[in-house]
Amino acid sequence: MGSSHQDTTTQQSTQPWAAAMPTVNSHFSGVNGLIPGSTSLSPATSGAISQLTAAGQAGSPFTGGTNSAVNNMLAGGGATTQIPTLQNNLSAYEGEMSPYMQPGYSTVNSPAVQAALQQVGSDVSNQVNGQFAAAGRSGSGMNQQTLARGIAQGEAPIIMNQANTDTANRIAAANSVYGAGNTTAGAIEGANQTGVTNQNTGINDAATANANSLWGPQTTIAAQELGQSIPASNLGLLAQIGIPLAGLGTNSNGTSNTTSSPSLLQDITGIGGILGSGGGTGAGGVVSKGSGLLGLLGMI
Repeated sequence: MGSSHQDTTTQQSTQPWAAAMPTVNSHFSGVNGLIPGSTSLSPATSGAISQLTAAGQAGSPFTGGTNSAVNNMLAGGGATTQIPTLQNNLSAYEGEMSPYMQPGYSTVNSPAVQAALQQVGSDVSNQVNGQFAAAGRSGSGMNQQTLARGIAQGEAPIIMNQANTDTANRIAAANSVYGAGNTTAGAIEGANQTGVTNQNTGINDAATANANSLWGPQTTIAAQELGQSIPASNLGLLAQIGIPLAGLGTNSNGTSNTTSSPSLLQDITGIGGILGSGGGTGAGGVVSKGSGLLGLLGMI
């Protein structure tokens, strides 16, 4: 008895999606139908991209105004333009106050004071001279002395009051000029500081101005990228649907090895074939000596 080996190559196909093929084919038809349109833009999308492109090529409408504003702020924003006016105002004020601040300033000789003094002199003269005339002593030395003393006593308060007033006015004028100088200095300092603040604002706003100047080309590029990315995105979405559908199921190829053991009947039949090969049978079914292995045995 013996055994035999046999190598067999088999090909196997599995179709787990067979039941779903109508639905799959329907999906494929839908996906294939979408592919031509996915690589082109709809009229609405194309129009929107054209509008974006035109707007980008035209540039930002605020670029000129922004640049002008930034340049103005960098120059101080006009905060220091009034400094010469402040200085001129202070100079004019100092000039107006200068006479009042002079050490010899006095208004005793002013028309108003002189009129008051004359009125006092007239009143005192009339009173004193009248009294001495009534006494028969008009023009006497006592008359002149009394008249002078009366006039001096009448004018002294006026002159002293006016002198005090003049002194107060000089002090007030000096204080006023001093205050005006401080106010002007503070205003100039504030204007300069505002100018510096405006310059810093201009520096910060320069980024906005630059962004506005770049808005046009950036918008143009973005619009053109949309024209390319939208079709590519559509194809990508369709690929995500189509590729998994196309990969459903498997085909398998393989080689199998088989070993078989013949039965007893097959062995006997095989031996008989060997023994009987090359000869025939004689009368009565007796095998002739010259046939097969038995023939060889008969020769011994």
